[in-house]
Amino acid sequence: MPYLTAAREICSLITKYTKSPTLWIDTEVADYKSRNPRLSLIQILDNPQDMTGDSVYILDVLDQPDVIADFIEQIMINPNIEKVFHNASYDVRFLGNKKAKNITCTLEMAKSIPYHILPLPNYQLKTLATVLCNFHDVDKQEQSSDWGKRPLTDDQLEYAYFDCIYLAQVHLQLLAVQSQNLTNPETEDLNLLSARYTEVEQQRKLINSEFDYLQERLKKAMQIQNVSETEYCQISGYERKSVKVKFTELVRLVESQDVDLDFPITLTEKLQKDLGRNLEQLDVSIETTSVWRLTAKSQEVDVNDE
Repeated sequence: MPYLTAAREICSLITKYTKSPTLWIDTEVADYKSRNPRLSLIQILDNPQDMTGDSVYILDVLDQPDVIADFIEQIMINPNIEKVFHNASYDVRFLGNKKAKNITCTLEMAKSIPYHILPLPNYQLKTLATVLCNFHDVDKQEQSSDWGKRPLTDDQLEYAYFDCIYLAQVHLQLLAVQSQNLTNPETEDLNLLSARYTEVEQQRKLINSEFDYLQERLKKAMQIQNVSETEYCQISGYERKSVKVKFTELVRLVESQDVDLDFPITLTEKLQKDLGRNLEQLDVSIETTSVWRLTAKSQEVDVNDE
């Protein structure tokens, strides 16, 4: 777990990393709740097979803008290096922002996998590391510690390097899950697939029916009993406001005021019917899209089965 603080050593390591095809990166930020957060640490791993932590380098970049700029220039905007983060949008804010290229986010990867394949209570790195990689006792206590204070504690440094190990292992497992669930539409077994689809559709109808029924019962009971939450649920109310105006009022506004309302509106089937032949007098644009609807065929019952 090498911990580098000298700018010369850090910049030398950055140059070395330009040869790496993939880097697993995490950051720690000082004063992250303030208006002026400061990048404190950059943690990097280039060998996901190393579980010892020896390949994780911790770069102390607090108040070293030139070093951060060098990292952005050589690593972050380099399209030939894949940079893997968890919740990348947060880290990248401090590392080149929109200039950063070839970014992989394990948070987005996990979210893209259907829930029935990867059922998770949340998409935190701790949860992914526990469920996918069987890491136990993942400690995130130091996440909210003071990363602007020096020297850093041993617990902070240990937390910093472990996050890179978790990240790399989670990334590899997510790639494996994605690979296992790749499908080719050209070779799908249509009979098998449609049979399973029909089976799940029936289950969905039953579940949705019971869900709606229980939801309405529970809401009504909690309102009548004046209970805002139970051990499992909570209820809250709000007023939904709809603002409506007659179309003639909009026309009057355009005629009397310098208001630009020159934007397209979608004519519903009802509006088209109400306009009738007047529709022919309008300069309309028509967009055509193909919509495919899948329906389950009703299965005929064999009288001999009754």
